[in-house]
Amino acid sequence: MVNPELSTEERVADAALRPTSLADFVGQTRVKDQLQLVLSAAKQRNASADHILLSGPPGLGKTTLAMIVAAEVGAPLRITSGPTIQHAGDLASILSSLVPGEVLFLDEIHRMSRAAEEMMYLAMEDFRVDVMVGKGPGATSIPLELPPFTLVGATTRAGMLPAPLRDRFGFTAHLDYYEPIELESIVIRSARQLGIAIDADSARELSRRSRGTPRIANRLLRRSRDYAQVHHDGDLNLARTQAALELYEVDDLGLDRLDRAVLIALIDKFNGGPVGLSTLALAVGEEPETVDTVCEPFLVREGFITRTPRGRVATPAAWTALGRKPPKLPNQLPLED
Repeated sequence: MVNPELSTEERVADAALRPTSLADFVGQTRVKDQLQLVLSAAKQRNASADHILLSGPPGLGKTTLAMIVAAEVGAPLRITSGPTIQHAGDLASILSSLVPGEVLFLDEIHRMSRAAEEMMYLAMEDFRVDVMVGKGPGATSIPLELPPFTLVGATTRAGMLPAPLRDRFGFTAHLDYYEPIELESIVIRSARQLGIAIDADSARELSRRSRGTPRIANRLLRRSRDYAQVHHDGDLNLARTQAALELYEVDDLGLDRLDRAVLIALIDKFNGGPVGLSTLALAVGEEPETVDTVCEPFLVREGFITRTPRGRVATPAAWTALGRKPPKLPNQLPLED
């Protein structure tokens, strides 16, 4: 799926940097080993692989793995997304045009309509869909046989998938944030493909500030390249990389402008919280979903905020990160389940 948040130039660059095989895919070692077994067994049986569900935060490689699945089994790839499938007829049209063995990648699968989900149950299990012809008492259900195919579903919110749909996937995997050493390898590989001269210190600095996310690491690499190209000879060293990151407001902790805005609002306007998500989002001029999905995973993981039944609370680490003296906190509020 095309990420609407990316510019055309970034989409092209992202596509060029994607690995094309599991051997070239850096990180997610356990998931790679499990997926390799699933695909190898399917090839030995000369059959379509089981349906695959990939979950995890944005930018960790779910789309890339779907492309690799198709490449590994030598099958064509069809790409679509949950938000575009709002009617059962939309899904029936896609499924009926698949060829035997094709891989169907469905991004943000949790955002499919309920009617499409129910049709997908039968398609995944029996490779068949029932198409309704006509309306009212005269409506007739016509069964339509489908060729064997592999569905690769991707979601950033696995908990929103209904259990009947989730249970029909033969293999499920959760992608975790990357370690800095893994991101360093990705940065070096991407720099080589983009023809960027980069030293080890620069690659390490980029990986350290990339929030555990390859997409962010590659984006910061390209922006650092731009800085070095405009202001210097195009080569990246530590000083130039740090100057570029400062220009783009990515600080030493990996916090960007929106992260700091959330923490500043939480501390300065609400005295550290607790404060509800909608109120906090309103204070920084963003949608609640943006704060919830873009900022909070990183801020919670790094220990800057906690989520409680009464709202978001800034931790002492958040106060310190902003150069404020943490207050003497009363009894710690219970964390949100």
